[in-house]
Amino acid sequence: MTPSSPWRAGCLAAALAIGACSDDGTAAAQSSGSSGEGPGTTAPSTTATATDPSASGSGNEESASASGPGTGADSTGDPPEPDQPLSPFIVVDQFGWRPGAEKIAVVRSPVTGFDAGTAFSPGSNWAVIDANAQQSVLTLELVPWQGGAEDPSSGDVAWRLDLSSLDTPGDYYVLDVDNQVRSDVFRIADDVYRDVLRAAVRMLFYQRDGFAKDARHAGAPWADDAAHVGPGQGPECEAQGGGSPRDLQGGWWDAGDQNKYTNWSASYAITLLRAYRERPAAFTDDYGIPESGNGVPDVIDENHWNLAWLVRMQGGDGSVLSIVGQDGAPDPAFGGSPDTSPSSATGPCTYGPANTSATLSAAGTFALAALVYRDDAIAAVYPGYADELTARAEQAWDWAAANPGVTFYNSGSIGAGEQEVDDHGRLIKRLSAAVYLFELTGDPQYRAAFDADYDQTQLMGSGYLDVFAMEEHDSLLAYTQVDGATAAVVDDILAAYAGGLEGDNNLGTLTADPDPYLAQLYVYVWGSNQVRADQGNLLWNAVGYGAGGGATADAARAAERYVHALHGLNPLSLVYLSNMDELGASTSVTTIYHSWFAHGSDWDAEGESQYGPPPGYLVGGPNPSYDWDGCCPDGCSGFDCGAAPLSPPFGQPPQKSYAEFNDGWPLDSWSVTEPSNGYQVKYIRLLSKFVD
Repeated sequence: MTPSSPWRAGCLAAALAIGACSDDGTAAAQSSGSSGEGPGTTAPSTTATATDPSASGSGNEESASASGPGTGADSTGDPPEPDQPLSPFIVVDQFGWRPGAEKIAVVRSPVTGFDAGTAFSPGSNWAVIDANAQQSVLTLELVPWQGGAEDPSSGDVAWRLDLSSLDTPGDYYVLDVDNQVRSDVFRIADDVYRDVLRAAVRMLFYQRDGFAKDARHAGAPWADDAAHVGPGQGPECEAQGGGSPRDLQGGWWDAGDQNKYTNWSASYAITLLRAYRERPAAFTDDYGIPESGNGVPDVIDENHWNLAWLVRMQGGDGSVLSIVGQDGAPDPAFGGSPDTSPSSATGPCTYGPANTSATLSAAGTFALAALVYRDDAIAAVYPGYADELTARAEQAWDWAAANPGVTFYNSGSIGAGEQEVDDHGRLIKRLSAAVYLFELTGDPQYRAAFDADYDQTQLMGSGYLDVFAMEEHDSLLAYTQVDGATAAVVDDILAAYAGGLEGDNNLGTLTADPDPYLAQLYVYVWGSNQVRADQGNLLWNAVGYGAGGGATADAARAAERYVHALHGLNPLSLVYLSNMDELGASTSVTTIYHSWFAHGSDWDAEGESQYGPPPGYLVGGPNPSYDWDGCCPDGCSGFDCGAAPLSPPFGQPPQKSYAEFNDGWPLDSWSVTEPSNGYQVKYIRLLSKFVD
């Protein structure tokens, strides 16, 4: 087994050496000094996805976008290609900025990492060019970051260019006038992220289990029959150990695998419902899914598919099953066909028993969903659903109260990841359920349950506002907005949040300025892109919940910076969403670890295989802990690991610990390029705050 090209981010190593490449990803000139190592040593693709989905239309014929499923029409049209070559050393948000937002581009010169030895010497004269008129509209000052120091998180020396005064809608690029190289073309517009949000929500449509995806809604490359609906599969899912079949079809595949975990699926539903309640105007009814045009925002329709599965997971006594395990199609690397379409999977479905954590997760989800579905417009499409969910939430709460310590650890028996939580995790899920049940019913028993235990959360116990405790923070803040909440508890929560917000890893980054790319993470881990999104959500909570004291404007500005980091303002100049070229990204992800879009499959990589992954999947992101499997190099049953761990991502500065590859075991790309609904919904929630 050999890895695919480690990083197809648009330029060859030769282009890195000279500081420029053309928009199609080829070198703009010949290099004489490339090291020949690292990203770009394999020629990148120069063609788009083989089949254009645009002909298949939208889910709503009357309002179908001409740009088809997963994309949206560019409101300004396509500007002419600039004469100057594209430089990988001038990085921007490749989609663009809102007119009134802070706009900062970064110029980089690599010192450490795979691209060391390709130093870039920026010129002295910089301008913003109107891409349509080909005229300069703004001159810029190049400002060194931290006096020219090397950033340890990226291995780069960096400069910044402040474009914030540019607020006229249009298409632009940043030009190094002396070197005659440029940034990506970007757009300034009020709706600059609207179609990006649309693509991100549509990712969940592609993750639907047990649902036929026709070309009209999915696009021809990703059309497929319903998956896991055959004998012994979803409609006849059997208990671990056999027997007791139940209809557990539907829901979303969790990530690159096709398992379904109640704790995690419930958290995805809660995050989307919170996103909708926090910014309802951001979500529209024209995303090109089958429910589009029914008068309900499509994010609610899409979430309904997941909720329906959670309902199936609940038993008559109120308890909720923990997990459904099911395999995708056989992996081509292990003898499977290149046709890895999910409908070709024939393996059986197995479920795990009910447990307390899953039941509490469902209780909170059903309660919050009932609050949303009792809205008159939504109730008209889903009549009686809010009442059903209310009853189910109360049943689940009662079962969990009577059975507070029932656990099920699935590792090694069902599924891929471990869904069970510890005692503290169950406490947090109980707090979340109590908040939404109290808001829904007004029953003081739920307020009492919350008030009794809220001080056991990480924030209230330590005063530290940590990005890795967002489930706790969100439950605390939700309580502050419920009518009838205990006033002293509300004041305690808001004061703790405001105090924690001032910490070094939160608003403290605005003054300390620890990251030249403006989106500081204090640690990079597996799933760092989720952490990026959650750091933005943590900051925005100060705005949405009045938890920032007097720092609301600073919190909003800092939160938006994490959007830009995911949109290309990073050392790789890479948009961490798949196949976004039609929405304006010149270097988006082409390869992801996913059982459908597997290495060697027909959907392996955009521009290289017959198809590529659909638009809008957010990958896990840089992971400095990446390594090949422990069996490597010689103990992997004859499978070839190569001579050394793939570098990148191995052995790189944290922000460069990424590669475009999707090889499974023993190269284990899943810790870098696998998407997850968890990453996706956190990103959706953050991005929606900046969609008008």
